[in-house]
Amino acid sequence: MTIPISSRASLDVPSDARSDISDGTSSTNDGGDDGWEDIEPEDESQSIIGLFSDDIYPDVRSLLKDTKERYNFDLAKVQKDLGLDFFGTVKLINYIRSEVKKGVQKPDVSSKSLFDDEAYLKPVIEDDALLYNLDDIASDADGPQSEKVQKTDTETQLREVQEELSRLQEQFFNYRLAVQQSLSVQLSKEDDDPLQGMNSARDGASRSMTEEVDYDYFKSYSYNAIHESMLKDTVRTDAYRDFIYDHKGLFKGKTVLDVGCGTGILSMFCAKAGAKRVIAVDNSAIIEKARLNVFANGFGDVITCIRGKIEEIKLPVSQVDIIVSEWMGYGLLFEAMLDSVIWARDRYLAPGGLMVPSHATLRIAPFADADFVDSHVSFWRNVYGFDMSSMLESVHHEAIIAPTKTSSVVGDSAVFLQLPLHTITVKELSFLKPFELTIADDVPRLDGWLIWFDIFFMTSPTAKLKDDALPSELRKEGFVAFTTGPFGPETHWQQCVLLIDPEGEKPVPLQKGHVIRGEIGYQKKEKDARALDIEIRWSIDDHSLKRHQTWSLQ
Repeated sequence: MTIPISSRASLDVPSDARSDISDGTSSTNDGGDDGWEDIEPEDESQSIIGLFSDDIYPDVRSLLKDTKERYNFDLAKVQKDLGLDFFGTVKLINYIRSEVKKGVQKPDVSSKSLFDDEAYLKPVIEDDALLYNLDDIASDADGPQSEKVQKTDTETQLREVQEELSRLQEQFFNYRLAVQQSLSVQLSKEDDDPLQGMNSARDGASRSMTEEVDYDYFKSYSYNAIHESMLKDTVRTDAYRDFIYDHKGLFKGKTVLDVGCGTGILSMFCAKAGAKRVIAVDNSAIIEKARLNVFANGFGDVITCIRGKIEEIKLPVSQVDIIVSEWMGYGLLFEAMLDSVIWARDRYLAPGGLMVPSHATLRIAPFADADFVDSHVSFWRNVYGFDMSSMLESVHHEAIIAPTKTSSVVGDSAVFLQLPLHTITVKELSFLKPFELTIADDVPRLDGWLIWFDIFFMTSPTAKLKDDALPSELRKEGFVAFTTGPFGPETHWQQCVLLIDPEGEKPVPLQKGHVIRGEIGYQKKEKDARALDIEIRWSIDDHSLKRHQTWSLQ
């Protein structure tokens, strides 16, 4: 995550029911004509549309016969083999129609769990005549004379569906109204006092810097733009989705904690993968939208949304099986969100539990790019004909977040910190680590350093990562991993560029094979701060010159 430079029955509401609610009107049974209100077809001889084509059939028996002969699909047998009742058969038909509509010519009907979602109660075809003649499907399974088949009163069953949908609509309307009222109260408080969420009483007492930074930090996550940027980062979002969906066995029946849930996307991935319970926590106002997203997608009985700092709230469970979080900031540790994830791990993760992702590595590489330097440094000397050199005062001491060219990397990269998420401690996030790099090409001078991070998703809490593991190599072995470096697809994290201050000295040319040795350190600007100071000390073979510089990432 980065800052830019309760029950299922009451919430599994079909989309047509939600559209009623969005108009601000109650969807109780008022005699309207929408949705399921008109349960009796006006035309008793209404033709039946085929399951796999737009062909019209005079009756169910004709449809079943032709479907069996032309498409090798026996609807009556599937109904009987799966032991489907009236509602199950309705779901089956709507499931088949929706799959065919997507272009799937042979829908998988091996298990009724494939179409057990309440959403399949909503007809795919308006006034679907097949749904009014379900008795004929059952009778066809054993022949018209069979006494084994229990006749179903279709009209009565459809009335029950209507009543159930009406009840769901009303409950969802009441829930939405309650959330809107809650949001209105919160917004009115913020209008009166934008900082009231931090301190209810404005008695003139000043807040600590930490409180102010925290307030600004969480407030920034209340708006859509930052979440849109993260969700559209397909490298990031696809990695989480692929790991969760590809390893449903790890999530099935488990309790999951999502720290910093944002819009709730990771929580919904976990719920869809079969998690028994997901607890989504976020301390920004986005949690209200996440809650609506959860209910709108039918996960109200699985996902519980809680607003607050993970360190300050009390979860409804004592332990969780999995912690999932997208905590990464610029340069990996900007924002210090990993501190909270580690706290949650130590407090709630059950022995043998899984961290998702499981590992991260930080890399450094030598950087040389005259055009980049011109665009960020020389630029200020002539801005539309004006000298703005005053802006250069700290330009070499501020970390720059930007995409860079692969040609700017003039040597190998080195891992200077590996973070095994199951064991790393907060104390280890402030460090000074050695590195060694070899120059790959002759360059007139070293312009700076590049820092990026790689993320890995392993399936076991005891899995080990090789010291110099590359995401590209692990992906070939079937693992999920991604890089934020210049040699992979661009992510919203881009790269962290640290420009070297020339300090009026003549450039030192570097030749292929020169070795740079040094140390790199991360340190919070102050206790509990979210900004970082990055320090690098280095020296080059064949040169007595030793350099030392510090950059701020804030």
